[in-house]
Amino acid sequence: MFQTTRRVEFGDTDMAGIMHFSHFFRCMEAAETDFLHSLGSSVMFERGGVKWGFPRVSVGCEYARPARFEDVLTIGVEVERVGRKSVSYRFPFTNQRGEAVAVGRITAVCCREAAGGGLESAEIPADIRAKLEAQVSG
Repeated sequence: MFQTTRRVEFGDTDMAGIMHFSHFFRCMEAAETDFLHSLGSSVMFERGGVKWGFPRVSVGCEYARPARFEDVLTIGVEVERVGRKSVSYRFPFTNQRGEAVAVGRITAVCCREAAGGGLESAEIPADIRAKLEAQVSG
């Protein structure tokens, strides 16, 4: 499982010093980007003069305990499923004491720039698919 860390900054918290629920989604997105970079890819890329990307179609997060100002969170990235056009991730969050904080999920669909503008879903390019499939958690 790929892992990255993020420190809970003051601006990420509410008046009680607890990380706002929405910041977990930014952490998941940053962890996904770090993960894809480790595979030599990204959430957005260009190929043959065409822009490609993985917009989100489903996101969620279940919270176990608060993350607080200055906590250092470890965010895991697990590939749960790779479809023809989509990829689903699981993001377990733990704090510096090893306590489970939250578990998030994202499903993203591979899209490319359509002729005339806009986006159209597309099959994940074979090289990226192979790298993602090699990471599927058992």
